[in-house]
Amino acid sequence: MGELTITVTIADRPYKLKIEKSEEEIVRQSAKLINKKISEYSQAYFYKDKQDLLAMVALDFSSNKLEVEKSKQESESKVLQIISEIDSSVTDCLKEASSSLAV
Repeated sequence: MGELTITVTIADRPYKLKIEKSEEEIVRQSAKLINKKISEYSQAYFYKDKQDLLAMVALDFSSNKLEVEKSKQESESKVLQIISEIDSSVTDCLKEASSSLAV
């Protein structure tokens, strides 16, 4: 696709990044979301400097990521269980059908 050089600002600091063109929208949205969270934390909590806010945002995003991963694993486990039950039912039906034909 091609590399692209962009600058995003996070916590009032510019960061020059080389990314794939296809990643640009996600990277820009991510920076915007980080800045929004920083603003929310700065209004809700006492802080000494931006580092405190960045740490809270990192903790928030990491916690959310772990929750999503846990939920995904639980969903995958449920889907596999349902597939196994369906497979077992189909196998039972096929056995009944084949035994009916054999008679």
